[in-house]
Amino acid sequence: MCGIIGIVGRRNVNQSIYDGLIVLQHRGQDAAGIVTDDNGHLSLRKDNGFVRDVFRTQHMFRLKGHMGIGHVRYPTAGCSSSAEAQPFYVNSPYGISLAHNGNLTNANELLNEVFRDDLRHINTESDSEILLNVFAHELQSVGKLKLTVEDIFKAVEGVHRRCKGGYAGVAMIAGYGIVGFRDPYGIRPVVFGKRETDLGTEYIIASESVAIDSLNFELIRDIVPGEAVIIEANGTIHTQQCAENPQYRPCIFEYVYFARPDSIIDGISVYKARLRMGEYLAKKIKKEKPDHGIDVVIPIPDTSRTSALRLSNKLRIKYREGFVKNRYIGRTFIMPGQQERKKSVRQKLNAIDLEFKGKNVLLVDDSIVRGTTSREIIQMAREAGAKKVFFASAAPPVRYANVYGIDMPSVKELVGHGQDVDQICKKIGADWLIYQDLDDLIASTSHGKSKIKNFDISVFDGNYVTGDVTPEYLNNIETMRSDKFKQQQRVRAEEQESEITLHNGA
Repeated sequence: MCGIIGIVGRRNVNQSIYDGLIVLQHRGQDAAGIVTDDNGHLSLRKDNGFVRDVFRTQHMFRLKGHMGIGHVRYPTAGCSSSAEAQPFYVNSPYGISLAHNGNLTNANELLNEVFRDDLRHINTESDSEILLNVFAHELQSVGKLKLTVEDIFKAVEGVHRRCKGGYAGVAMIAGYGIVGFRDPYGIRPVVFGKRETDLGTEYIIASESVAIDSLNFELIRDIVPGEAVIIEANGTIHTQQCAENPQYRPCIFEYVYFARPDSIIDGISVYKARLRMGEYLAKKIKKEKPDHGIDVVIPIPDTSRTSALRLSNKLRIKYREGFVKNRYIGRTFIMPGQQERKKSVRQKLNAIDLEFKGKNVLLVDDSIVRGTTSREIIQMAREAGAKKVFFASAAPPVRYANVYGIDMPSVKELVGHGQDVDQICKKIGADWLIYQDLDDLIASTSHGKSKIKNFDISVFDGNYVTGDVTPEYLNNIETMRSDKFKQQQRVRAEEQESEITLHNGA
């Protein structure tokens, strides 16, 4: 999971892209990068770390130009080296840079194609570099010195023919403009907008509408599945459908967890969807546990707050903030090693004892992935004096691998895989556990007049919408996502970084 942004402006865009990446930081804390175009001269800065740490004043001074793209990277298996930071760049043809959010499910096949047929070399393990080279080859096939809009749309058509999986990308062609595109199922989100200035109209492409709002742009709309948006350097904008059979299947986990609550994705308010998740959970509790005995509802910060508040209102039970969160600790479900995750939970959250002591507490979380965090938090609640600890998840049990850009753990490490609710409840140590029903989650998200009625729900039901996910592919990512493999990759990345440091020092 990553965040992307691209701006065609009338002044230097470096500060706007930086500010936009800060707003999208929740989509990736592992690395950040910006590339700008100053009349065909490209300047690039990228590295591991938070946005605020990667870009210093000297870097911002060098990032000149009225056009640019940026990226924040979410840490995934095999991508811990700074060499994997985006945007990526190829000089042929035309000079193209690209930032990408998602995952190509046919990356291995494409890797062979790109080398054998396109005569291109891939230097990293990132599928984003593969996507860039596929796009570059499709543009090179045009065989022209000067590109047209039709040439670029044709190249995106080629990308959609060749690439499978979930992806949203923003590419910049030196001296020409930027291109935003979205996979034919619309699995990963991307929107575009505009703002009027004294020098003319400026345009933006970004992963979430919140980035557009924060920079005082006006949201135009989402890029629809299979569509491409071209914004020329002079500010002319073009849109065209580039896929043969597009259909809406956005990832429902965006609404559950990843997206900011103040974002609107495909016309659906993330905040309102989470409110409705709380409503449906409350209805289920009333039905299955009418004599629940809950004294207080406490959210597990931050993404569950909206659902928990609505749930407490519907149950007419007081809502309290029982945990204080340290915002400088990363997400725990992607951290390698059980002990490291347990330690992180204790550093991340601290219980307010007076909200727990002698009470039957209902803890509400957006989802349960490994169960490690849930178990540790339940234990913290007991240590704080809770009489009984109940647990509610705003999402159904996560039982299957995500293959479209969320680097969840190995399936064997998912607490919901092959386990019923009673078994999961026992593993996490709750007095009772209640999950959202899948139909209710879908109803929460596709409420009312929404044009979206179908979603990618593969982590819950194991059905992959792109139709190309084989058992062999799943076995391969099972290996790559195991704690053991991640630890090996981390050690290797550290050794590579050390070698680079020693070499540079010499």
